[in-house]
Amino acid sequence: MNSFSKEILGLTTKHLMQLSPSVAIHKEMLSAYQALTKAAKKVNLDLAIASGFRSFERQLLIWNNKFTGAKPIKDISGDNIDIKLLSQNKIIHAILLYSALPGASRHHWGCDIDIFAPNLLPQNKKLQLEPWEYEKNGYFEKLSDWLNEHAHQFDFYFPYDKYRNGVAVEPWHISYMPIAKKYQDKLSCELLTHYLLSSDIQGKEAIIEHLPEIFQRYVININNNDTTNTINIQSSER
Repeated sequence: MNSFSKEILGLTTKHLMQLSPSVAIHKEMLSAYQALTKAAKKVNLDLAIASGFRSFERQLLIWNNKFTGAKPIKDISGDNIDIKLLSQNKIIHAILLYSALPGASRHHWGCDIDIFAPNLLPQNKKLQLEPWEYEKNGYFEKLSDWLNEHAHQFDFYFPYDKYRNGVAVEPWHISYMPIAKKYQDKLSCELLTHYLLSSDIQGKEAIIEHLPEIFQRYVININNNDTTNTINIQSSER
């Protein structure tokens, strides 16, 4: 497997820069992110990254915990789902609403980040990364309004700007288009199949059987090109 494929799948950190002990981003995105944060600072928005790069192994842990019931799976209304009532295929689709398939998470690339403004978060409140925080009268309403107007000026956009019968809306998730498009163009169903077959992912047989549908509905069914799109205003580990 070549180095670029490893970057796509979250199997290497060679393309990353560590911003803090817990946050890393793509090296080539640093200047754009710094420019974004500098501009936001002028309107009293202190930007911070809740989640940057996430490895394949980390995404696999999230997936397996949800598939086995160790962690809850929520429906579109935010209610917990009883997976004992579901087939493996239905569990897979339930997870994919909020959490990406390992190997297909955009967080593997380092150019997609979950963003918030700590100075807007009330004291003694914990960040949830849920839509209500970014909606009207939410903690981060001002942040959403500003990002919707200005993010595209720095080549960032919202891949999950609206619900397309696949991934839920994620108003906190922004992507750096110049790099993301390169990874997106090379990510394929064949590459995913090859690596997932050798992994210890839960539900493997059902995933592989339905992977073409999963790929179409949850991986490439996104806002691809419109950097002027705004969020239409569910927590995510995508």
